[in-house]
Amino acid sequence: MHGWVSHSAAFLPGDESALLLRRLQEDIAWRVHRIRMFGRWVDSPRLSCWMGDAGARYRYSGALFEPEPWHPAIHALLPRLEDRCGARFNSVLINRYRSGGDYMGWHSDDEPELGPSPVIASLSLGADRRFLLRLKRDHAEKQEWRLRDGDLLVMRGECQREAQHALPKMAAASGERVNLTFRWIGP
Repeated sequence: MHGWVSHSAAFLPGDESALLLRRLQEDIAWRVHRIRMFGRWVDSPRLSCWMGDAGARYRYSGALFEPEPWHPAIHALLPRLEDRCGARFNSVLINRYRSGGDYMGWHSDDEPELGPSPVIASLSLGADRRFLLRLKRDHAEKQEWRLRDGDLLVMRGECQREAQHALPKMAAASGERVNLTFRWIGP
């Protein structure tokens, strides 16, 4: 699992991260997306916004997401992020976790439009949260990161095919967290 994931603490310095967090909280048209889980439609347990290049459509849990235009602050950050990751991105899923009660369950970003070995870059803003990764073939084999404000976590290679990740509920979370998950959506 070590070769699949890299973690860069404080990729965005505190002042830059705080400014971006505030802008996104105020500027984004946040939505509760409906997703299909266990054969029924449910509200996702967080707020979200899908953003990117025109045509970067994304199908997730039975729903098709059409991208909103890039927010100027995110678009300005893109070249720096692409340089650090050695990959190109044409879209970002922005999740807003209002408290420790908002979460993301176990899943893999393995939709066909992401390709066989996608690079997924996850930028954390705001409150610290736990991020877990487990092998699909052996759920007991896990790894955990504590993602803090400004941290960048990048998943690549076989990660999405061989593992699942989650952001569990966390009662001790103090404040909001906004997470930007950059990816390349193919045709």
